[in-house]
Amino acid sequence: MELRPYQQECLAAIEAAGPGRWLCQLATGMGKTVIFANIPPAYRHACTLILSHRQELVRQPLRYFTDRWTGIEMADEHPDLAAEVISASVQTMVRRLHHWPVNQFHTIIVDEAHHAASPTYRKILDYFQPERVLGFTATPNRADGLGLESVFDGIIFQRDLRFGIEKGYLSDIRCRRVTIGYDLSHVATRMGDYAPGELERAVNVDGCNKAIAQIVSQIAEPPVLIFAVDVAHAEALAAVIPGAKALSAKSQDRAETVAAFREGRIPVLVNCALFTEGTDIPEVRTVIIARPTKSAALYTQMVGRGTRLSPGKDYCLLIDCVGVSNTPLCTAPTLLGLDPDSVPPRYRGEIEGDLLKDIPAVIERSADTPENWVKNIEVVDLWRKAQGYVLHDVNYQRKPDGSLSVHLPVEGSRRGASLRISAPDLTGDAVLSTSAGYVVRLPAQQCYDLAFECLRAKFLDCRPLWSLSSAKRWGSAPAGEKQIEYINRLAAKRGVDVSGVMAGLTKIQASSLIERMR
Repeated sequence: MELRPYQQECLAAIEAAGPGRWLCQLATGMGKTVIFANIPPAYRHACTLILSHRQELVRQPLRYFTDRWTGIEMADEHPDLAAEVISASVQTMVRRLHHWPVNQFHTIIVDEAHHAASPTYRKILDYFQPERVLGFTATPNRADGLGLESVFDGIIFQRDLRFGIEKGYLSDIRCRRVTIGYDLSHVATRMGDYAPGELERAVNVDGCNKAIAQIVSQIAEPPVLIFAVDVAHAEALAAVIPGAKALSAKSQDRAETVAAFREGRIPVLVNCALFTEGTDIPEVRTVIIARPTKSAALYTQMVGRGTRLSPGKDYCLLIDCVGVSNTPLCTAPTLLGLDPDSVPPRYRGEIEGDLLKDIPAVIERSADTPENWVKNIEVVDLWRKAQGYVLHDVNYQRKPDGSLSVHLPVEGSRRGASLRISAPDLTGDAVLSTSAGYVVRLPAQQCYDLAFECLRAKFLDCRPLWSLSSAKRWGSAPAGEKQIEYINRLAAKRGVDVSGVMAGLTKIQASSLIERMR
């Protein structure tokens, strides 16, 4: 098989990185299995272990190792100890660790590596002593908030969804957002996502299921793949959608059903937790997310079932089913690392169109509004507490891409001075950049520490502007008449509607409005 240029680049990056624990991030559908099947062994008969967390994923990779002796460690299957490549179920391997020498494997490959911070994976990776551990993932983060810096030394290669679509390796995505009426405001959150039982009760209701059936008949383009919450939800949806079939882990005819779906004999397939990872059905034309999630990892994997190329398929239609409440959940912007919750509720219906051409512009336009400007402090504080970072009392502005920034006036400079810290990546690193041209990549906390030192050293006289506690001291009082007048003049000049945020405006909120409009 001829490798694509970026696949060759990934192999070169792995070779250059040498021993260590490294992470490779590639969008779903860009052939990560092909990449790790072509990693040359360090020496003849060097043993490689592939770790996967699901039965289907254990068998898949081995068909690419045509010139090496392979084996499977899963359930009742045991490999020959002389096998060069062993693919194992994590659940099985963790129970059989004592059967293996700690130095058995030269290389350990972690498929779907966003799971690698879990205790089961950590126990396996801590037991063995390989020269290198290579993780492959398509997803931006873990659902439960655990980073991968405790498992991997760094990210050595990245090719995201935007790259794949722009270079023609993945299908274009057209996004639709449809309100179907469910309410998630009372659904509990566990491990960073909605509790499955409560979620099913909130979503699997007759009116919502019929609304999805209407979406299928009026908007969707077959073949249609629908993601449901659980078996009961999948079966309920299939019952009201003509020609649909429900498929789950308990289905006995999974292979036959998938074959019929690919051949067009089944126009709509409703699944639950079956096709989120490692499933290759490039014919999928429409993906309907009827399973609300807060997990960017899960959402990205679900959408990834529709991004593969197929003859006659010029785009994938992505339909987000959303409820009537303002409960945060992942939608199309999540695929680009943008925060859909940064968009005020009244603008969220506009999040539609071409994923790359339309969605970023919609997010930027609708998120950069007075509603968000006045609540920035609360947004940053909630994020800081959730992530556990220390921001040293700096009054940051948070953008839809997760970055934090500070802008300060400088005498004699029209643009002033600014610094920006990107959102932390999978291994906890971020990029600090300044308007003076300084750029550095460090662990995120070190970026926040360095930014504070920079502000304290160079802009101490502006401390009331960048210190959050200072801003809160002078800013809790009601906005003054001169501030209100200035806001109204700026709003008229800039064409900004501030009418919805003026009631009860504080000095610090007024200052934020003025700064953003200036």
